[in-house]
Amino acid sequence: MNTISPSDIARLERLVQDARKIALTAHMRPDGDAVGSCTALYHCLTDMGKDAVIVFPDPSPDYLGFITGTIDKGRLTDFESDPQGTAEAFSGCDLIFSLDYNAFHRCGKMEQTLAESTAKKVLIDHHLNPDRDLFDLVFSETGTSSTAEYLYHILLMTHRYGGDAKKLPAAAAAALLTGMTTDTNNFANSVFPSTLRMASSLLEAGVDRDSIIGHLYHEYREGRIRLMGELLSRNMKITRDGVAYIVLDRQTMEKYGLKEGDTEGFVNIPLSIGRVRMSCLFKEDEDRIRVSLRSKKGVSANRCAALYFNGGGHELAAGGKLAVPEDVKSIRDVAGYAERVTHDFMNNRENM
Repeated sequence: MNTISPSDIARLERLVQDARKIALTAHMRPDGDAVGSCTALYHCLTDMGKDAVIVFPDPSPDYLGFITGTIDKGRLTDFESDPQGTAEAFSGCDLIFSLDYNAFHRCGKMEQTLAESTAKKVLIDHHLNPDRDLFDLVFSETGTSSTAEYLYHILLMTHRYGGDAKKLPAAAAAALLTGMTTDTNNFANSVFPSTLRMASSLLEAGVDRDSIIGHLYHEYREGRIRLMGELLSRNMKITRDGVAYIVLDRQTMEKYGLKEGDTEGFVNIPLSIGRVRMSCLFKEDEDRIRVSLRSKKGVSANRCAALYFNGGGHELAAGGKLAVPEDVKSIRDVAGYAERVTHDFMNNRENM
């Protein structure tokens, strides 16, 4: 991880000090890193006596309720469930934090609201290619496990916390460890020396990691486990190029009563097979097919997502979408499309 500029920290502290009302935002369908980062920063800002609110484009998934449950009532809203409440949350805001996304289009229907806001804007993110022109202050670092980890290092550089994780509010510390844990798939990928130092410091500060692991991985609903069995036994295909893919339609999701977040981690499972070099999960949405990609070292999931799935992300973990009917006519055409484009991708040496 590159050194964080002390001058940028000083600018950040001035922006926070001068702000009367602060909004914290994250990307569409917020995951553990997005929710953990926003929740942690919310608790730190309220610890500083600031008026802060979290605004998501979509509802936070149920499995992260143990984190969002620490947020004060009325301080968390989302555009999909409450457009009016979202508008009120942004009203009078003079500082906006953009956490875990690199451009406003990642916020879906909130994009226009963010673009038109006259508030100062701060980016804290770990994805490639940030749109720097959108922000007044940019903290962007790809050499870190997660936005939660990056935020942790930024917070400890402020005068408020002075390099001591024990000074962080307890709810913020737990949220930071949660965000990092989910984005590394429980330390299975994207782990840096700084990641382990962060985890160690937070454990020393009193964070109950066993409780976090219990909430994240030991409280699944029965439908998730039964669906996993069906997907692995019937739906998963492996191509001759070492690409595994799973196609999940809405009918199957409804059969098992899936909620947002219930398929978290599914895309990683095929990578445990020795001959699989890249894994793809395709989920049918209202007007698109959502795509998740994971790969082993030497295969760029990010490049594949950019070339064929209207997306991007990290080198070994990326996402995207297929438009219906522009890219594929329906969910039934996804398998053929996936086999065709991944064959081209895996046989182009520039992608290795």
